Amino acid sequence: MAEAANMNDSTNGTWRSTGKPRLHDFAAGETGRGPAIPTPMSNNPKPGQWTNRMSHNMIADYKRFLMTDGEGIRCSLYVSGCPFHCVECYNSSIWDFQAGHEYNDKLEAQIMDDLAQSFVQGITFLGGEPLLNTGVLLPLARKIRERFGHTKDIWCWTGYTWEELMRDGETQDKLDLLHEIDILVDGRYIKTLHDSLLQFRGSRNQRILDVQESFGQGKPVVWAKLHDQERFIPEIYGKERAAGEGDAS
Repeated sequence: MAEAANMNDSTNGTWRSTGKPRLHDFAAGETGRGPAIPTPMSNNPKPGQWTNRMSHNMIADYKRFLMTDGEGIRCSLYVSGCPFHCVECYNSSIWDFQAGHEYNDKLEAQIMDDLAQSFVQGITFLGGEPLLNTGVLLPLARKIRERFGHTKDIWCWTGYTWEELMRDGETQDKLDLLHEIDILVDGRYIKTLHDSLLQFRGSRNQRILDVQESFGQGKPVVWAKLHDQERFIPEIYGKERAAGEGDAS
């Protein structure tokens, strides 16, 4: 935890004369960490460096009945705290592990009642960094499986890559949570690889992985339903509208 504390001291809102946050690769020289990793646009941990001990079991937000955080109509639980500190992260307001409010039985009961609705396909874990909040998410995921089996799916976003999570020395709780998850969107957000046409992710290095297939094959397996756009829908709409107006004139 000393290294994690040092990392937080040097990156938690500290900006140098360059106008950029000071970011670190804590596993310098290590290869095979996944697409575009390490990146100079985030912190890059070594195996087991960051753990659930950083968590305060805080929740930044809970949203019901969305269609943006994965397939179908979903409930989304946003946990607090993330040490990756990706440049231009859109959720930087919840990097702080003490942001928001503490997870409690009332919220858990609400989540379970919402998931019981027939039109809800599943739940999504986001943040913040879900795999550093396993104290909340692992018991919740197991309760969801106990009550609903696999009739409700579990999606999760993480700054870790699959390859990083499989490294020797990573903490067991992360792997335990992974075994309860159906779909994992992995990897840091890298602003130079931003692409608005991607399905459910922000930069081209990120992947949508079928977790159980990945465990079965011993390598990352991309979700079979992946379908990125080839061009912006507004552009298509604009051209069709212009053509229609031309014909009418």
